[in-house]
Amino acid sequence: MRLNHIVITGVSTGIGYAATKALLDRGYRVFGSVRRPEDARRLSGELGRGFTSLCFDVTDRPAVEAAAAQVRQALGDDNLAALINNAGISCVGPLQHLPMDQVREQLEVNVLGLLQVTQLFLPLLGARPGAPHPRGRIVNLSSLSGRIAYPFMGAYAASKHAVEGLSDSLRRELMLYGVDVILVQPGLARTPIIDKATRQIDSYLETAYGAVLKQMFVGEVRQRMLSAMPVERVARVILKAVEHPRPRARYPVPLRWLTGWVLPRLLPSRQIDRFALRRLGLSVASAQVQVEER
Repeated sequence: MRLNHIVITGVSTGIGYAATKALLDRGYRVFGSVRRPEDARRLSGELGRGFTSLCFDVTDRPAVEAAAAQVRQALGDDNLAALINNAGISCVGPLQHLPMDQVREQLEVNVLGLLQVTQLFLPLLGARPGAPHPRGRIVNLSSLSGRIAYPFMGAYAASKHAVEGLSDSLRRELMLYGVDVILVQPGLARTPIIDKATRQIDSYLETAYGAVLKQMFVGEVRQRMLSAMPVERVARVILKAVEHPRPRARYPVPLRWLTGWVLPRLLPSRQIDRFALRRLGLSVASAQVQVEER
């Protein structure tokens, strides 16, 4: 028996939107979360009868509870096939200068919000006494940053490292119910997050990091957008995580396997530090001289 209902968070654009379309093409009934009513109306018109919008912010518990009740009513006696935790934000900037309220929001959305949605939808996946079979599964969107931390992405990397640890613990706990937890770890994808990152760095251009930030997020933004992987590639991996009878615990999706995934995980951390400086067009000595000259 195939379960046909899926909940996915953060579907208004990017990976969430592409994954929703892929799931609809496979015949699933998809409940997709958005934060704004206008996005809910737009998507309902674009995606057709198989799609139902859920309007909530992952940090708003009463709204998530109402959405879970709505899905529970639609399911009847079935379990959800999957909960796909895709919603998230990216906070960019040097950790030395990041406002703490932005760091808290990063963790609140990407970690605590994800866990809150998971807790409230877990009974619908079959994590309850006497639930019918088959049980559903959870697919958590992490990132390559969940394993490899790059400069100026520290808050985002911290949130994704947390998602990695949370997912491993949750997978081992939920073996009690037969509910699996799978991580999908995309690299840089062609989403609005690139433009948002560019806008965020304006506050730091007068710091010692200004020249490097301009190079990374202003001078190279068009190149980054052109070289980023299409979101449909990530969507195909999400579909595999949902449907494979024996899924892996993790599905990394790097832009380039050797330089984007294999080497950063095998080389010593100090070697990666030197590569990071070289990527920024600096050496340790020149970086220190720039700071002293300011």
